[in-house]
Amino acid sequence: MANTVAINTLVKYGIHPSVQRIAIMDYLIKHRTHPTVDEVYTALSDEIPTLSKTTVYNTLKLFAENGAATMLTIDERKVCFDGDVHPHAHFMCKKCGRIFDCPLPAAAEHPNILGSYFKVEEIHYYYKGVCAECELEK
Repeated sequence: MANTVAINTLVKYGIHPSVQRIAIMDYLIKHRTHPTVDEVYTALSDEIPTLSKTTVYNTLKLFAENGAATMLTIDERKVCFDGDVHPHAHFMCKKCGRIFDCPLPAAAEHPNILGSYFKVEEIHYYYKGVCAECELEK
């Protein structure tokens, strides 16, 4: 049976649920790893043999365009996707490459800090450094 949370999320953002879209949204909801297109494709291709990388890319792009996911460009070599669309920052470990969710700085929670001349629609906070686990490996 299809995942109700994934279906409800798609409907909430005005996206027509299909087998592929439900599976991809379900993956984003269950895996908080900020996956790439290749990672989503690899994870789902056995379950959905007709799935293509193009379909995964187009679906994730559709999710991002409709607000159901966030497209992360923290790593200039690859684009990652985040199913958590609540405001938060990201930290990328320069050693292991993992991406972690972080709280936003207090000022970022108030987009009107730019005054009435701008209508802020997105805020992206990216931090880069070494995660605690990699730091211990020294």
